[in-house]
Amino acid sequence: MMEIMHTDKAPAAVGPYSQAVKTGNLLFCSGQIGLNPATGEMVGTTVAEQAKQVMENVKALLENAGATFDNVVKTTCFIADMKEFGNFNEVYAQYFSNNKPARSCVQAVLPKGALCEVEVIVEL
Repeated sequence: MMEIMHTDKAPAAVGPYSQAVKTGNLLFCSGQIGLNPATGEMVGTTVAEQAKQVMENVKALLENAGATFDNVVKTTCFIADMKEFGNFNEVYAQYFSNNKPARSCVQAVLPKGALCEVEVIVEL
C-alpha cells in the first residue's frame, strides 16, 4: 500500500509531486533543493551553503518517516556545475559519516536556479 508523506519541516513541492512516498518498507524522497521550508526562498549563493540546506531538508523527510541517514540505501545527486563536486561532497559526507549509500551524481540544470539537488531511497 502506498502512503504519501508530507512534513512542514521540508519545503513544499514546487510542482505536481509529493515530498515522499512510502510503499512497503521503502521510502522514495523527491529531490530536495536548498529552499528554506519556512520562506520558500533559496538559502545561500554557494554550493556548500545550498548543500547544507538540501541535506537538512532530506533529514526532515527522513525524520518524518522515522528514519535517519543510516537508513538511506541510494542517493541521486545533481550539481549545476561539476567543478563544484568537491565542495558539494564535503557537505554531503558530513551527513553520511556512518553509512555510505550507493550514489549517482550528474551535472544538470536545476529548478529555481539551484546549485545542487539530492533525492534518496530509504529502507525503513
